[in-house]
Amino acid sequence: MTHHFLRGVALAALLSAPAMAQQTDLTIALQLEPPHLDPTSAAAGAIDSVLYSNVFEGLTRFMSDGSVVAGLAESWEISDDGTTYTFKLRDGVTFHDGTTMDAEDVKFTLDRARAEDSANAQKALFAGISEVTVIDPTTVEVKLSAPDGNFLFNMAWGDAVIVAPESIDNIKQTPIGTGPFKFDSWVQGDRIEISRNADYWGDAPALEAATFKFISDPTAAFAAMMAQDIDAFAGFPAPENLPQFEADPRFQVLVGSTEGETILSTNNKMPPLDDVRVREAIAHAIDRQAIIDGAMFGLGTPIGTHFAPHNPDYVDLTAKSNYDPEKSKALLAEAGLADGFTTTLKLPPPSYARRGGEIIAAQLRAVGIETEITNLEWAQWLEEVFRGKDFGLTIISHTEPFDIGIYARPDYYFQYDNPAFQELITTLGATSDPAARSDLLAQAQTMIADDYVNGYLFQLAFPTVADTRIKGLWQNAPTQATDLTGVSWSE
Repeated sequence: MTHHFLRGVALAALLSAPAMAQQTDLTIALQLEPPHLDPTSAAAGAIDSVLYSNVFEGLTRFMSDGSVVAGLAESWEISDDGTTYTFKLRDGVTFHDGTTMDAEDVKFTLDRARAEDSANAQKALFAGISEVTVIDPTTVEVKLSAPDGNFLFNMAWGDAVIVAPESIDNIKQTPIGTGPFKFDSWVQGDRIEISRNADYWGDAPALEAATFKFISDPTAAFAAMMAQDIDAFAGFPAPENLPQFEADPRFQVLVGSTEGETILSTNNKMPPLDDVRVREAIAHAIDRQAIIDGAMFGLGTPIGTHFAPHNPDYVDLTAKSNYDPEKSKALLAEAGLADGFTTTLKLPPPSYARRGGEIIAAQLRAVGIETEITNLEWAQWLEEVFRGKDFGLTIISHTEPFDIGIYARPDYYFQYDNPAFQELITTLGATSDPAARSDLLAQAQTMIADDYVNGYLFQLAFPTVADTRIKGLWQNAPTQATDLTGVSWSE
């Protein structure tokens, strides 16, 4: 589980006198600096924020709309029983150090990720692989122990990018990939610089060079952007300042979505929260829009289940948990709690949790539910809530893509144990037909909404502030990435 802080060549346009060349470099700021530069051995999304699709590539890749397309694999065939994937690799691809990228590197990458001593943060993505076989330099066969309809999606994660045995020893400081940009330098505490890879197999990017600046302080972020010391800030950390940028013709503000379902997470085994009527009462006591306005300055999309609203398979179930305090009180009375009850509300550091927690506490108090609020640091939250399951309620944003499967794990921290749901997810894993998968996903979303497992609040927003002349930045964050491959300056 990743938490909010955890993880054709463009020719210079020649104008008539005076001739002006189009700008070909970019300085873009991010709030979090990566701990190191190997996306295949750490949970920190900040690594992907710099390197995904820019420096490293996988067999498949995510596009800005969350779709999965061909990457280093130009095509693939799937056996009738769904357990054998034969990937045809692009020919003539080289790593930035000049070595060839071929089937041996794919085998090395997948075997390393699934090895016993693997440090891969998403080892589960590779758990279903039983054997990887090199057929010839551009053909690799991957055998699965059981069919997995998510396999091509899993291979698009930053944790599954292709790396080489020749450069793996120094990858944390010197990342060597196959992408359209190559890594140049890292001044720790300040910036990472990348430049255009002249030998790239695909379309050359318009940018010749880019600098990632790391600015963690929201006030400093505002000052740097206003002074135009930076050209853009992806994931701008001070939403309260966005109106000023929107009113300034020098800037554009892109407010996108993320994979972060922000929820009032509920301990389904703790009385009286083990009663579905009580969980439903909590759901109807919450005014989502008041939380979005009060904690996020209006940024965020209301959700009624644990699924991203921008996903084509999303079902809008917000009406099942509409704001209705009178219904809440009636449900509590029906559950024998007409006088209400008291539970704990443990809040991690992000402002959506701390600010949102105060608002939710007031909304619950209005229907007779008292909450004892404790503010926890990340380490305490992980120990007490996530591992210790010692909580009634908490607020957290789950930022991995497509993670509804966590509801099939009874030992997961919100302790939802529903065999029918577990069976549904098992069936989904073995289903590859898109229409059948859509139907199963709709059932899964509806089942957890009907069980009011958690209070579903909103999808975390992702604001980017940029120079008005920049084109091609991702608006949404279907995975943690700052993909510069399609970015250019207009005149």
